Amino acid sequence: MHGVRNRLQALAKAERTQASGPARRLEVAGILFDWTRLGLSDPVVAALGDWVAEADVAGWRDRMVRGEIVNPSERRAATHMALRDPARRAEAAPVLARAAALRASGLTHFLHLGIGGSALGPALLLDALGRDGDGPEVRVVANVDGAALADALRGLEPERTGIIVVSKTFTTLETRLNLDSALAWLEAGGVDGPWQRVTAVTAAPRLALAAGVPAEAILPFEASVGGRYSLWSAVGLPLAVRAGPAAFEALLDGAAAMDRHFLEAPFAANAPMLAGAFDTWFAHILERPTRGVFAYDERLRLLPSYLQQLEMESNGKSVARDGTPVDGPTAPITWGGTGTDAQHAVFQLLHQGSHLAPVEFVAVAVPGHTLAPAHHQQLLANCLAQGRALAEGRPFEAVLAEAGGDEVLARARAFPGGRPSSTILLDRLTPARLGALLAFHEARTFTAAMLLSLNPFDQWGVELGKAMARGIADGTQAPDAVTAALLAFIARAQAMGPERTDSHQARAE
Repeated sequence: MHGVRNRLQALAKAERTQASGPARRLEVAGILFDWTRLGLSDPVVAALGDWVAEADVAGWRDRMVRGEIVNPSERRAATHMALRDPARRAEAAPVLARAAALRASGLTHFLHLGIGGSALGPALLLDALGRDGDGPEVRVVANVDGAALADALRGLEPERTGIIVVSKTFTTLETRLNLDSALAWLEAGGVDGPWQRVTAVTAAPRLALAAGVPAEAILPFEASVGGRYSLWSAVGLPLAVRAGPAAFEALLDGAAAMDRHFLEAPFAANAPMLAGAFDTWFAHILERPTRGVFAYDERLRLLPSYLQQLEMESNGKSVARDGTPVDGPTAPITWGGTGTDAQHAVFQLLHQGSHLAPVEFVAVAVPGHTLAPAHHQQLLANCLAQGRALAEGRPFEAVLAEAGGDEVLARARAFPGGRPSSTILLDRLTPARLGALLAFHEARTFTAAMLLSLNPFDQWGVELGKAMARGIADGTQAPDAVTAALLAFIARAQAMGPERTDSHQARAE
């Protein structure tokens, strides 16, 4: 395998990212993937294909599909793809039945309580597909900051509000605290037996039952389904509640279509494998540390945040699955925003800064509104123009005449070009298309992990901070000097009373 990497390293030294390379685009499940402006030459793509073969990406993919252990540190399979397999679709029946019951319950609002993958996936589904839903409104609360729950409760009526709580272990402290506060709010609002309003989604159904959740309101999912891969399970219940069971089934159908493509297409025509290989070329071989994702559709504004967890929690590792150190960078830092807002914030760096990080544009051909067509025309024009501008730039010589021969001004206004970007274009944003898009990103992340022999299904890096937080909160862990100083400042500030008191006092003085 080092032979292929050495060949790629040699190609990296010999080549420079161009404004564009050979045409590289595929259309799968109503989505067009265009990587032409990444500027990858045929020898680079061929070497990446050899790397995919030597790393046995297809073999590891097939082991995952067969339910074998692919998460060695937790000795687990990774069964999220099975959740959307049409041959096993009966497993979605409890989700659909519970959604139908909640839609017919007479309740108008639900609080969805979770954190991490238990919240990011449902929030994305609701924002992208639930804006015009005909079911109860679902508000997602993830942050343990009381302000988040207070915002979600604003304007709600306790007698018409229910709760969906998602916790894999049913012991997640942040989620349980939000649940306790939401139950107290229901009880204070005159709801008798507030636990009867709770639907629990968990891999620990016994704990949910012991806590007081009615047996018929508990939707279990397997421990082999990781949080960031879980929206295909009962974790996706909010979409079925808001937009209807058919929307959830269509989401699974779209993901299954992408899965078939991932399983059957050869590397040269396999969209997720190509994307994962290209990501690894930029992050690991070229050592470019970031990848920007910009959604040119308001309904996909949460996609960058969703991908941050999917990619960085999965592949943000420094050791291989056998415990040996990885000899180089792994996952890029995923970041991004929403077009066209981001053009007026971060694109200055992308166009003229010293970084040469790849950028990915995501857009939808058909708008999700009935306003004047000019809105969507301008949106898409901006999306397409940004990719072209990054690639072509504006050379110094072309700007010099416009600057009246002023070389200093011309250099400030020149664009170097040659900035790599790719475009993902959906024909329309439907449950099936979104399902295909998210399944693509999962398979893409898996491919990148296999190339570097990573385990993309554990997340031990988040556990240490959580354990320390418990010790700080309950006082059982002696603080270090820095933490002690911060705690002392917090204590002094809290002793002064609420912020409102301070501001009133300041105005009085």
